[in-house]
Amino acid sequence: MITLSSDFGAPYPAAMKGVILQRVDTRLVDVSHEFPRQDVRAAAFWLREVLPWFPPAVHLVVVDPGVGTDRRALVVRAGDHALVGPDNGVLLPAARRLATASEAVNDRGGGDGGSGTNGEVEVFDYAYGDPASRTFHGRDVFAPAAAAVHEIGVDDLGAADRLTPTDDYEAVSFPDPSLDETGADGEILVVDDFGNAVTNVPGEALADHVGDRVEVNGVDAPIVRAYAECEAGERLVTVGSHGNVEFAVNRGRGDEAFGLAPGQSVRLSW
Repeated sequence: MITLSSDFGAPYPAAMKGVILQRVDTRLVDVSHEFPRQDVRAAAFWLREVLPWFPPAVHLVVVDPGVGTDRRALVVRAGDHALVGPDNGVLLPAARRLATASEAVNDRGGGDGGSGTNGEVEVFDYAYGDPASRTFHGRDVFAPAAAAVHEIGVDDLGAADRLTPTDDYEAVSFPDPSLDETGADGEILVVDDFGNAVTNVPGEALADHVGDRVEVNGVDAPIVRAYAECEAGERLVTVGSHGNVEFAVNRGRGDEAFGLAPGQSVRLSW
C-alpha cells in the first residue's frame, strides 16, 4: 500500500491520489491531511507515533513549507518501509522508529527518534525534473516518486536510476526532559484535536505518583490513569497512548485550561 500524509486539507490530496493511480495499482490509505499547517515538527511527531502500526508500505509525506525552493526530495528506506517527502526533517523520526523492526510499536524506551543513527535507515536523494508547478510538489514531485518507489520495491532502491545515497539531510529532533526527585522540566511537543497538551516527559515519570496531585506551572491537578477518573471539566495529568505525559481536561481542552501551547516549557512539581 501507499499511505498519504499532509497538511493540505482538501481537495489537494485527491490530485496526488490521481497521479499515483495513473501509475500503479495499489491500495491508498490516508493517515491525515489535517496536520498543523506548515508545522514540520508536529507532523514528524505524529508520523513517528502512527506509521509503525502499519504493515510494510510506502509512506508519502508532504508537509513542505519550503515548496518551490532548492530543498531536496528524499526517499528513506526504513526496514521494510519506505518514506517519500521533502528534505526538511519530517521523515526521519518515523523512519528511525520503523527501522527498529516489528517491536517498534511497543518501544517507549525514551528515544526521541530525532538523534543518533540506525543501520537499517538508508537515505536517498530523489532527482526530479522541472515540475509543472512550483507550489504543488505533492502532486508533481512526491506523488510520482511514491509511485516509482512502489514499482521499484523497497529492497531494490539502491539500484534505482533517480536515487543517490546521501548522508547529508535534515532531521527533526525533540528535546530531552529533565527529571529530578521533585518533578520534571519538559516541553509541550504537540496539542491534539481534543486539546490534550503532549509533553516530552516519559510516562514512567508518573509511575510512583498516580493518585497524587501535581503542580503544572503552578496549576494544581490530579495524576490519573483515565480521563473519566475526574469530573467533567476538571484538569488532569495522565499518560497518553504515545507513552508521554499529557495535560488534559475530562470533556474539555487541556491546552486552554492549563494555558499551554506547543513549544512552551512546563514544570511538573510533585
